[in-house]
Formats: sequence, structure tokens, C-alpha cells
Amino acid sequence: MATHPKQPCCSEANRPQGPKHADARNWNGKYALSVTALAVLWWLAYSTIQPVAHWLATSPLGLAPGSPAAASVEFFFYDTAKILLLLISLIYAIAWARAGLNVERVRDYLSGKARGIGYFLGSAFGAVTPFCSCSSIPLFLGFTTANIPVGITMAFLITSPLINELAVVLLWGLLGWKITVAYIAVGMVAGIIGGLLMDAIKAERWLHPAILEAIASMPAQSAMIKASSSARKISVRERHNFAWAETSTIFRRVWKWVIIGVALGAGLHGFVPENWFAQHLGASEWWSVPLSVLLGIPLYSSVTGIIPVMESLLGKGLPIGTTLAFCMSTVVVSLPEMVMLRQVMTARLLGIFVGYLLIMFTLVGWLFNILGTFMI
Repeated sequence: MATHPKQPCCSEANRPQGPKHADARNWNGKYALSVTALAVLWWLAYSTIQPVAHWLATSPLGLAPGSPAAASVEFFFYDTAKILLLLISLIYAIAWARAGLNVERVRDYLSGKARGIGYFLGSAFGAVTPFCSCSSIPLFLGFTTANIPVGITMAFLITSPLINELAVVLLWGLLGWKITVAYIAVGMVAGIIGGLLMDAIKAERWLHPAILEAIASMPAQSAMIKASSSARKISVRERHNFAWAETSTIFRRVWKWVIIGVALGAGLHGFVPENWFAQHLGASEWWSVPLSVLLGIPLYSSVTGIIPVMESLLGKGLPIGTTLAFCMSTVVVSLPEMVMLRQVMTARLLGIFVGYLLIMFTLVGWLFNILGTFMI
């Protein structure tokens, strides 16, 4: 009886791969090396922004260290570089992840009966991200273009600049645990209520037309990826192409407004004296709280930068509620942020957003002035 030679087993795993697979592996390897190298360069650049900004302000320009002009110039270099670096990296990372993400499923999870949880999660995520008001806008853009409900993105946008880990440590060490807990609670509640309000009025209809257009018609890569995501795995090259297109589009739109906004804040940061506020708002009249909120708008500071100011204001007799209202307005409702948000929102939505914050901070100020004897 004739026997046939046994054929070698040729499974999918053992089958020789074609030129296309080899090319994909080579591209993936080069991509991984490029991303690693760029990440190292990004970190080196980000970690040296502060000393480089200080050197540029004092050495080449010859400005006296500690002078208003030097403070303004250093602030401009530092915040411009920081925000642009964050803008590029965060938008790319969010778009890269979103390329393989079932956006509809995420959106459905964060809407409907899960919406209340979404507000809390958006506010909590804002609380643990160490971004100032302008630096949090890149994430807001990413969330918005991913069709995450506007209320949840607003909860993040309100809370993110108000609370972070360093702020908690500084507050606890300088002002005690009572003020720290109250500050965290106020920041998160403001974000949650703000998100609820924005969804109640259907604020998404008042996003900037360019953002609505981006949501309605994603780039060609997005359509291709969505069409194929349920049938096969998304390749690394497709993810990169999609993320790079998103990053390029958004960056080209907002970079000049970042520079204009930071320049505006830098001038105010260096030349407006802080002691003026303690001298003119030390009384506890009812109007001092809304006035302090309005006076905080032209200024621009991160929460970690404003905490020592809070300590100084309280030490000079400014009531706790007036201090909180002023500092929250300075951190969240700054002119630079409004300039940049105008590229995301229509004037109507921006007015509603700012109006809500001013009313909320005023109410917080009045409440904490009443409870002030229990806080300090």
C-alpha cells in the first residue's frame, strides 16, 4: 500500500508572511523608535522651560531679575512653550487612542442614565490633572471632537484649573485642612453643576461652527477607521495618520490665539500689584465679593501660583469668601482663556459659560464669608 509523505502543518501562525506584513513590522519598529526619541526630547524641553524662560528674560534681553518687565517676559516664554507642547502631545495622544475607540459606545455610556456619573467623572478627572485653565483646553478640544457630551467636558474644564495634587498639598500646609476640603468640594460641585446646566440648555448647538463641522464630518482617515474598526484591527500606521491629521488641523487653528492670550496674561501678570486688592477689598460689604470676582478676570495665574496670594490676602484681613471668589476667578475666568475658548465656542456659549462662573463664584464668596468664622 502506497503511503504519502506527511505534509507539514501550516497554521496561520507558521505560514510565511508576505512582503506587506514585513513592511508593516518594519514601519512599526521605526515608529516606536521615533516616538520614544520624540518623547525623550519632549520631556527634556518641557522640564527645561522654566530655567530657559528665566535666562531669556534676564540675560539676552538684559531685564533686571524680579522686575515687572522680567516677570512678564519670563511668564510669556514659559506659558507659551508649555501650552504649545501640551497642545501637540495631548491632542495627538487623544486622537491616537480615539482612532480605535468605539466613540458611539463611549458616548452612549456617558449619556442617558450614566450622565450623572459622567459629570462626576469629568469633574474628578479635572481634579487630578495638573493643568491651568489654558493648558486644559487641549483636552477639552479632544473630548469635544470625540463627541463626548458637552456637559461632561465642561465639568472637566471648570474643575481642572481649580484643583490638582500640588494645590491640595500647598493649601493643607498653608491654610489648614478645613479650607482645603472646602476648596476641593467647591471646585468639584462647580464643575458638576456647570456640566448639568450646559446639557440642560443643549449647549452643544453653540459650539464654534468649525468644531461642529469637525464633529459632523471627521477627516477621511476617521471615516475609514470607523468603517473598518468592527471588522479588523486598526494598524499603527492608520492610528498615526489619523492622529497627525487631527493634531495638525487643531494646532493650525489655535496656535496664534495661544500666543495672543498668553501675551495678554503676561502683561497683567507682571505689572498689576497684588497688594492693591487686599487694600481695597478688605471690608466685608456685600459688594466686595462680586467686585473681587470681576477684578480677578483680567489676571491670569495657575492654582499653585495663586495659593500663596490667598495666604497673603487672608493674612491682611480679606474675608475667606472674598479671597476664594477672587482667586477662583483669577484661575478659571482669565482673559487668555476666554480668547482661546472663543475659538471653540460661539460668543453666546462663551457668555453663558463665563456668566455661570461669575455667578457661582459670587455665591461661593457670600456663603464662605458667612461661614468664615468656622473656617479659620
